Amino acid sequence: MPASGVRAAGIAARLSAVGLSARLEEHAEYTSVEAELPESLSVESWREVLEVVAEADRFGLLATSLSGRTLWAVVRKAVPTTGDVGGPSHQR
Repeated sequence: MPASGVRAAGIAARLSAVGLSARLEEHAEYTSVEAELPESLSVESWREVLEVVAEADRFGLLATSLSGRTLWAVVRKAVPTTGDVGGPSHQR
């Protein structure tokens, strides 16, 4: 398993330890982790969830009235060259 897969699996395992059902998906350039969030989550659980996803290269929360809330995190398989090193807000 590539290093990105190991990192993503670690993130998924820690999210599972918080009580979330996490799933992994391999893509060409990254490994993604997704977990559905319950309507209510304790403050302690939110802190743990945020600590966990902070280990990913990118993360976010998708919330819709139809499908609820989905937490996502992405771990890149390769280190970016120069284009995206500073993230989307970094300007050269």
